[in-house]
Amino acid sequence: MSRRVRVAILYGGRSAEHEISVLSARCVMEAIDRDRFEVVPIAITKAGRWLLPERGPGQLPRGAGALPGVEEAGRALALVRDPSGPALVPLDRPGEALGQVDVVFPLLHGPCGEDGTVQGLLELAGTPYVGAGVSASALGMDKELQKLVFSARGIPVARFSVVHERDWRGGDRAAIVDAAVAALGLPCFSKPANLGSSVGISKCRSPAELSAGIEEALGHDRKAIIEEAIEGRELECGVLGNDRPEASGVGEIVAAREFYDYEAKYLVEGSKTMIPAPVPPEVEAEVRRLALEAFRAIGCAGLARIDFFWVEGSRLVLNEINTMPGFTPISMYPKLWEAAGIGYSDLIGRLIDLGLERGRR
Repeated sequence: MSRRVRVAILYGGRSAEHEISVLSARCVMEAIDRDRFEVVPIAITKAGRWLLPERGPGQLPRGAGALPGVEEAGRALALVRDPSGPALVPLDRPGEALGQVDVVFPLLHGPCGEDGTVQGLLELAGTPYVGAGVSASALGMDKELQKLVFSARGIPVARFSVVHERDWRGGDRAAIVDAAVAALGLPCFSKPANLGSSVGISKCRSPAELSAGIEEALGHDRKAIIEEAIEGRELECGVLGNDRPEASGVGEIVAAREFYDYEAKYLVEGSKTMIPAPVPPEVEAEVRRLALEAFRAIGCAGLARIDFFWVEGSRLVLNEINTMPGFTPISMYPKLWEAAGIGYSDLIGRLIDLGLERGRR
């Protein structure tokens, strides 16, 4: 019997999406094919410590109405570039190796994980990994930069403006708000430029609400994005592959709340996904075409979920690309591929294979 592939699963991390990452990791570890893969869980605390945890993600308790987070209990680790390959080393005994790693699955969402930082570390360690590379991860995380790239490629995006923390803290806030309202109208949305899972997003119906929304967004990031409000249906498409990516079918999100915020996604019941989305064939075809175009535009690899707004009878607008989307069995990305005939466990295996393929090349 051939040796199993040793997969290190990174989860947790320093971003506001820490708990979502833990949830994704728990589900992946429960479903991964243990005949093919040996799993090493690596927990990253909110302070940024890498641990071989005493309790894995499936053993962590939930708080009341909350999601589980990484505990501080465990053995501190480093990933090093050993002469024979990447290896895990305990910091309390640096001369002791905990074994080599064949590939890393960075199930990290948000900054310090999905934004190219961890990907750069893995590149330096010579470690193959699942998902987008450094530049694609950085572009996929920064909502301003990805919109600029998509616009340059002729992909339709919502009208937007950017507020930097330096200008907001030291400038004329009323003038900034007035300029955004004049350009984008009301209502509009404010959000951190570098975050996901709808953390820090606000629907703003007045200048006062926009001012508060910018303040909220800048509590998570040094740059806030203000976008026009598009009253349309929310469509999503998954992409899988490296040099020859494939697009899934199209799904639709029907939010339990006014818009698909953090609570509607993770904490309250009632939000629904419809796969396939009940849209005309030409709309589905265009979503899939634009999803592949967006994937290629930022140089993505492995996987991505691309989100759209569709204004019926009018226009299709790309909202954003997610280079490491939520990965529970009920998340949209796995469900889209399940509808295409690739089950959850098989999808995990495909992604690991794609990471190994990219690492070899």
